[in-house]
Amino acid sequence: MPPSPQLFGRAVRVLVCTEKKTFVTRELAEVRVTFEGIDGDRHAGHTRPADVRTPWYPKGTPIRNTRQLSLVSTEELAVVAQTLGIPKVLASWLGANLELVGIPRLTFLPPGSRIFFPEDAVLAVEGENEPCIGPGKVIGEHHPDKEKLASRFVKAAWEKRGLVAWVDRPGVIRAGDEVRVMLPKPVTYVLPER
Repeated sequence: MPPSPQLFGRAVRVLVCTEKKTFVTRELAEVRVTFEGIDGDRHAGHTRPADVRTPWYPKGTPIRNTRQLSLVSTEELAVVAQTLGIPKVLASWLGANLELVGIPRLTFLPPGSRIFFPEDAVLAVEGENEPCIGPGKVIGEHHPDKEKLASRFVKAAWEKRGLVAWVDRPGVIRAGDEVRVMLPKPVTYVLPER
């Protein structure tokens, strides 16, 4: 069987949110990631409470935190901005922890993909980060002349909102780092005939 294909890109921005009352992130030159995520970030932790994304658990149930980091793509942000008719959408407005460039269709990376950074850090992709109205409200605050940006964002960012991931290996992530993506082996699952 041939090896899994690999992709390469670059980390443009590293961001963190240390305030509980907002999800908007601020830019840093580098972060150290641990098995809990980015130290001090509002999404860090081994566990998180179940919410609307996990309706199979009662709300608030402690579950494993597979949403430690949020990743977005420079290219996809540009498409969202164009669709909304605004000059740009910043990664920080979406609460992203990493903005990557050069990885085609970042949002479509399958669960189980690994993202490698030069100084040991490896992130494991959990899956797509589906858009919600919250970031749309932040975008609307920056463009009060545009109508209904909050609700329009959800449609504009569908399948372009990026990914959520968890730390597979601790290390340092810096703005400017080259990243390597290792895709998982393709899997086809078929239920047995009865």
